[in-house]
Amino acid sequence: MEYLPPPNKSKNAKHRKMSIITGKKRHMQLQRKEELSHNIRYISKVPVKIVMDKDFLTVHPQDSLTHLIRKFTSEETSAIVVDDEGRLLGFITMKDLLQFFTTPRRYSVVGLGLLKKYTITRASRVEDIMVTKPITIHIEDNLGHAIKLMVETGKHHLPVIDDEKKVHGLLEVNDIIRLIRIVTL
Repeated sequence: MEYLPPPNKSKNAKHRKMSIITGKKRHMQLQRKEELSHNIRYISKVPVKIVMDKDFLTVHPQDSLTHLIRKFTSEETSAIVVDDEGRLLGFITMKDLLQFFTTPRRYSVVGLGLLKKYTITRASRVEDIMVTKPITIHIEDNLGHAIKLMVETGKHHLPVIDDEKKVHGLLEVNDIIRLIRIVTL
């Protein structure tokens, strides 16, 4: 005759194994959460100048819109408008450009500024449509400040400038996400 252990011992052993496995899994989750929390705190302290794109598209106010459109690519979706010394004068994105190709809504009140908006021609210049006071970030700021600015304003691109408004780079959401991927993986 074969001896069978009492059913309670088997259930208790199985329950202990499950609680050990669950405990280890929970411990690993808490450890991973702590690592991510540390990484996120680290990311917010990283200087903007380390993450920013130093190879960015620049145009001048007197450049034609066709020149600007030719310069836009799948990778370059924004341009910084600078003077001859490289100081910031304005900013323009593909989205800004697209707004000039929409028609006015029916029954909208049209002022002189809005009528001028819809008279963009081949002779139009970058200065006609650029944002003249773009939201910027200082070269000495950190990503925590940049992320806060981006979230609060809804902007995905921030020109990086110094005290003299000289442009040093462009910080995009993609640059920050790329860093997050590197740090969290």
